[in-house]
Amino acid sequence: MLTKRKKLTKKEIKEDKLVEFYYKTQSYIEENKNKVLMYVGAFAIVVVAVIFFLNYRSSRNEEAGKLLSRVMDLYEQGSYLEAIEGKQGTNLVGLKKIVEDFGSTENGETAKIYLANSYAFLGQSEKALEYYDDYSGSNDIYKSAALAGQAGYYASKGEYEKSADLFKKAANVSKINPSRPDYLLRAGINYMKAGQRDEAKALFQIIRDDYKTSTAFAQVDRYFTELN
Repeated sequence: MLTKRKKLTKKEIKEDKLVEFYYKTQSYIEENKNKVLMYVGAFAIVVVAVIFFLNYRSSRNEEAGKLLSRVMDLYEQGSYLEAIEGKQGTNLVGLKKIVEDFGSTENGETAKIYLANSYAFLGQSEKALEYYDDYSGSNDIYKSAALAGQAGYYASKGEYEKSADLFKKAANVSKINPSRPDYLLRAGINYMKAGQRDEAKALFQIIRDDYKTSTAFAQVDRYFTELN
């Protein structure tokens, strides 16, 4: 006489499926041992390569940071040409060389901003624009500076609307950037020059409302007067 089959619980069913999966996996590995070892080996090589790359990039970024810190004294002293070129026969590597050799690192990206600024201070606006435009680092302050640098270039060329758009974009990268009110002011001024009075007024109002302790606030009423 056949006995009534016991009904399996959900837990037992799950355990039974896991056991079945285990044996199927074991069987597959035994039948395809060479392939599995090859794929596991390839994956391990990829992991090692990624770790090596990250360590290499970190060491390169650290090296770029050391070189950048050495040349910053020249930059802050206003010796922009020397900051760009460095000093031969010393350990002072110029900003241009740092960007050439380490431009893909975060500190190399930072060097691009100081290199662009140096060219701008020397009146070489085209070269300055090239490096402002090339910045692709992750620091919000430098992102804003790169956009503002481009904005300044286009303002000097009489492209006021383009300049205003870039200054506005620079201001909106981060609301905690200390330069934000200045970027808003310069965006508004260029919108005024481009004939976009309402846009200018809206930006000036933000300065009035939110940045009462800024230097931009001290100037904004003058431009409001011009608009009214």
